[in-house]
Amino acid sequence: MRIGTTWRPPMAVGAVVAAGALALPLGGSALADRGDGRQGHHGHGAHGKPHGHGKAHSYGRSKGRGHGWHAPRGWRRHVRHWAPPRPRHRIGGFDHVGTFDVPDNLLAGDPFDTTATSAEIVDTTRDGRTLVYTDALSGRLGFVDITDRRAPAALGALDLPGDPTSVVVHGRFALVAIATNADPDGAGPLNEYDAPSGELVVIDIATRDIVKTVELAGQPDSLAISPDGSYLAIVIENERDEDENDGLIPQLPAGSLQVLSLRTLHRASPVLRQVDLTGLAEVAPEDPEPEYVDINRRNLAVVSLQENNHLAIVDLGRAKVKRHFSAGAVALENVDATEEDLGPQGAGLIDPSESILRRREPDSVAWIDDDTFATANEGDYEYEGGVGEDEGGSRGFTLFNVRGHVEWESGASFEHEVIRAGHYPEARSENKGNEPEGLEYGELGGRELLFVGSERANVVGVYDVGGRRPRFLHLLPTAIGPEGIEAIAHRGLVAVSGEVDGVDEGFPAIRPLITLYEAGRTPGYPQVASVDSGATPIPWVALSGLSGDPHRRDTLWAVSDSVLAQAYVYELDVSGRPARIVDRIPVGEVEVADQKLGDYDLEGVFARPKGGFWLASEGRTNAGSSRPNLLVRTDAAGNVLDSVELPAGLVAGATSSGFEGVTATGSAAAGDEAVWAVIQREWADDPAGAVKIARYEVATGEWTFARYPLDAVASPAADWVGLSEIT
Repeated sequence: MRIGTTWRPPMAVGAVVAAGALALPLGGSALADRGDGRQGHHGHGAHGKPHGHGKAHSYGRSKGRGHGWHAPRGWRRHVRHWAPPRPRHRIGGFDHVGTFDVPDNLLAGDPFDTTATSAEIVDTTRDGRTLVYTDALSGRLGFVDITDRRAPAALGALDLPGDPTSVVVHGRFALVAIATNADPDGAGPLNEYDAPSGELVVIDIATRDIVKTVELAGQPDSLAISPDGSYLAIVIENERDEDENDGLIPQLPAGSLQVLSLRTLHRASPVLRQVDLTGLAEVAPEDPEPEYVDINRRNLAVVSLQENNHLAIVDLGRAKVKRHFSAGAVALENVDATEEDLGPQGAGLIDPSESILRRREPDSVAWIDDDTFATANEGDYEYEGGVGEDEGGSRGFTLFNVRGHVEWESGASFEHEVIRAGHYPEARSENKGNEPEGLEYGELGGRELLFVGSERANVVGVYDVGGRRPRFLHLLPTAIGPEGIEAIAHRGLVAVSGEVDGVDEGFPAIRPLITLYEAGRTPGYPQVASVDSGATPIPWVALSGLSGDPHRRDTLWAVSDSVLAQAYVYELDVSGRPARIVDRIPVGEVEVADQKLGDYDLEGVFARPKGGFWLASEGRTNAGSSRPNLLVRTDAAGNVLDSVELPAGLVAGATSSGFEGVTATGSAAAGDEAVWAVIQREWADDPAGAVKIARYEVATGEWTFARYPLDAVASPAADWVGLSEIT
């Protein structure tokens, strides 16, 4: 996204002139020239706007053209003396300020708890106060009022005649790509893979009326509008059937690119040209699978052919491929490519020590200037032979120039930042790791920024790309499965849409969200990050329990729970922001080959004044995976010195809500050390609303218990109240 295409001047909007089936404003001129030069999105990642702000870069051998800010030509015809305001300060990062619950846009009659919905691709109106998003799960287009960035409000949804894959706002209209997969002769539905079909629908945002429909050449995916408002590029993917022939291509019909002249959109038959993409790639050249498109200020479109691992540069004026090249492969070092089925949740270990070779297979693409574009190297295909190993996806992003030269490669560095922030998805290690999928470029607060969405790690990476090489700033936490990324420069906002609905995945408590982030002086996330240990960051995920160090005021100790196979005590330096994990201590011996790991679910930690720790490990009563509630004493190196179980009579009434926080009083030297632990929720022998606090006398081995009255549930959204910590 370019600052010139996202900072919008105030301007009047023309009245709508009804014309039967072609109800277009101003005789079609608003559709022919959007006027704000914005660009659209597609159905598998975050999507950029038209690019070409002209800022000079020095990535490798390439430089941009011109300097400074360039307003699109469409603006110059309407506003001659407007310029974007100067930012009051140079931003240092973003902070999460608002959340929209996508199910709030369900229609009357939709069962809230069982209707699957999603937010995939998101765009914004010219004033930056209304979001428009695609919802493929319910076949709708959703609308959100973000006038108050801290309280986004539902504006409802519109049923569509198919599954939306992409949306871009064009003036007063939303242009939506829809997969219909219906027989054009009306004979009934067809196989969506053998006979794919689709439409472009034009929707008046104010009235929610569909004012025009254009038949497309197949199943559409990505949309993009040129900066000058002349062209709409439409990716026709005609996606493969992953259940046919083990998902291998070729699977005809082939995909293509369509170029629509927006100046003719008001006509009964707009000018819609076809760009043949066959015969380009080394992988299945007869079956191109285009995924994403973005357009620069020269009206050159870059198109990713994901499964084919190929990139094409298309001259939109001629509707011809200008050049094309392989996306290539990346030799990755210090990544985790193994999923160990270890530990109570079978999640294994995070061990970024392997080297692999992977094809890039890019999903999203985004122009940074007229000569340089970025690719998000998600990967989506698996086959034997060719460049790289069987599976694609190089876990990062790449900067190319239009001649196909790699100007910068992230390698494993993006995934290392994911590990550093505790977001690494260990269960995807043998696949594509964090899976960078979406991209967005924007100029906010005096910085040129690239946003990189990680589908599996649930974060968006923020990079400053205004210098000689990209510089990582920080991560944004997102909903599950971030898809669309929308930078709203003139409001200093970024919106991210999450597509995963737990109703559709068997986890009804997880619902899709659209999250808003505000530019500021300092990053709001992460609050905790690890330092490097050797060539990689210290891996960590969930933290549970916290204890102050008895001798160092800026040191805290935390513990892991049972998400991973190995339990750890983490040392945190809290003297700065974010808090830094500077060391981790494994609890007990680890014998991975024999799968002999301590079966701990650490919830509480107490740093003993004379060294070592008392740890509380929560029990589990599930059949086939039971483990006891334990008090565990270790030395400073994590060696287990003592493990204490609860009395057998008490355990008979236990549930899986067991030990949580732990602390201690007295000292071993004086013979009066006592360990205190809280039990999270009621057990079978407890009255409703009362839970146990346990006290263990170390010298005598005696247990005593007292009941603690719980507060009543105060929030209508809450399910229960329990104890967590004790100090």
